[in-house]
Amino acid sequence: MSAPISNVRPKPDKVITDIVDYVQKYKIKSALAYETARNCLIDTLGCGLEALQYPACTKLMGPIVQGTVVPNGAKIPGTQFQLDPVQAAFNIGTMIRWLDFNDTWLAAEWGHPSDNLGGILATADWLSRTYIAQGKKPLLMKQVLEAMIMAHEIQGCMALENSFNRVGLDHVLLVKLASTAVVGKLLNLSREELINAISLAFVDGQALRTYRHAPNTGSRKSWAAGDATSRAVRLALIAKTGEMGYPSVLSAKTWGFYDVLFKGNTFKFQRPYGSYVMENVLFKISFPAEFHSQTAVECAMQIHKQLAKAGKTPEDIKKITIRTHEACIRIIDKKGPLNNPADRDHCIQYMVAVPILFGRLTAADYEDAIAQDPRIDRLREKIVCIEDKNFTADYHDPEKRSIANALTVEFTDGKKLKEIVCEYPIGHKRRRKEGIPILIEKFRTNLTRQFPSKQQEAILAVSLDQKALEAMPVHEYVDLYVI
Repeated sequence: MSAPISNVRPKPDKVITDIVDYVQKYKIKSALAYETARNCLIDTLGCGLEALQYPACTKLMGPIVQGTVVPNGAKIPGTQFQLDPVQAAFNIGTMIRWLDFNDTWLAAEWGHPSDNLGGILATADWLSRTYIAQGKKPLLMKQVLEAMIMAHEIQGCMALENSFNRVGLDHVLLVKLASTAVVGKLLNLSREELINAISLAFVDGQALRTYRHAPNTGSRKSWAAGDATSRAVRLALIAKTGEMGYPSVLSAKTWGFYDVLFKGNTFKFQRPYGSYVMENVLFKISFPAEFHSQTAVECAMQIHKQLAKAGKTPEDIKKITIRTHEACIRIIDKKGPLNNPADRDHCIQYMVAVPILFGRLTAADYEDAIAQDPRIDRLREKIVCIEDKNFTADYHDPEKRSIANALTVEFTDGKKLKEIVCEYPIGHKRRRKEGIPILIEKFRTNLTRQFPSKQQEAILAVSLDQKALEAMPVHEYVDLYVI
C-alpha cells in the first residue's frame, strides 16, 4: 500500500519567487535599457498604427459589447475606443503584433517581448485616469518603460535556455507570464498576491503552436499575444481580490507544469534578471518578416540589384541555396501551397522570392493580390535551405546572437552569383548606429498613416526626447494618439 500524498502546502516554487523579487526589488540603472525601451515603445506603437489599415485586424478590436464605454478606461491608440484594462490589453496587444513587424528575441525559445506592451500600457493608462479622477498623482511614462524592461527581461531570460516550442507550446506563454508579473507591480500587488498571480498564469491552459505551423498556419498567431497579455491583466486583477494561488504549480508531482507540459524537465537559467534583454533586443526595421529570415531578405534585396547588373532575370535562375541556422529551417522552411498572409510571412522561400522579383518586401506583399503572381511560386520551388552548423552555434552564442543567412544563386547557363552573406540584421545591437535612424523614420511613416501633421509633430516631440517622455503622465501621452 502506497504512502498517502502529503497535503502540507509547500513553499512557492523558486522560479516564481525569483520573478517576484526581481519586479519588486530590482532597480534598473541602465541608461541604455531605458533608451532602448523608448525606441521599442515608439516602434511597437507605430507597428500597431500600421495594422489599423487591415480590416482583418480591426474587426477584432473594440469592446466586447458594441457601444460600451468605460469611465476612466484605457484608450486605444489610433482609435476612439476607451475600454476596461483587460479588453484594452487585447486591443493594443493585437494591433501591435498583427503585422509581425516589431521587436524579437531569439534563443532556445523565440518571441516578441514588446507584446507585453498591450497589458502594460492598458493598465498604466487606466490606473492613471482612475488616479486623476480620485485626486491622486498619475503614473508616469518612466514606469511604463521600467515595466517594459522588466517584461523583456522575464520573457527573454526564460527563453534563453527553455524551449517551449519543442514541447508544442507557443511562446505567448511567456508573454502571459511576464505581463502578469509587471502588471501586478503596476497594480501594487503584495508579495503574496504577486506570487499567486504568477502561479495562476502557469496553471492556466497554455496555447498550442498549431496556428503557427503547416498545415494549420493562420491568423491566430497575430492575436495570440493580445490574448496572452490580456489574460495576464485579468489574472493580476483576480489575484488583487485576495484569490489564492498554487505555490508548487511548477514542481508538483503528476499535476504540475513540469510533469504535465514540460516532459518532466525543470526550467534552466543562463543569467539572473537585470536589463540584458532590452539592451540586446532585435528590432525589425526594414522588413515585416519572421525574424529568422531578416538577413535572408537583406541578401535577396542585393540579389535583385545584381540580377539587373548581370543582365539576368528571375526566370534565368535555376536554383537558390540558403545556408542558414537550424531554427530557421524548423520554423519557416516551407514547401507547398500558402493559404493566407500568416502562412506567407512564415515561409522563407516566399520572403526571399518577393524581394528578388520586386525589390521590396512590405506587409501588403503577403496579401492575395500579390501572392497570386505565378512568378512567386515558380521561384519558391527553386529555393532550398541547408543548415550551417556554425551559423546555428553563433545563433545560440550569447556574445554573438547572430541570425545568419547566406544566399547563392545558380543560373540555367551554369553561371553563379557570388554567395551573399549577412550575419546580423539591421535591427541587431551590433548595427544600432545604422538602425535607429531608420527605426525613427519608420515611426514617422506610421504616424502619417493615422494623424494630421500637427498631431504627428506633438507625438514626435515628446517621443524622441528621453527626459520629456519619462516625465510625462501616461494618460497624457496616450491622449496624443487619440483620433
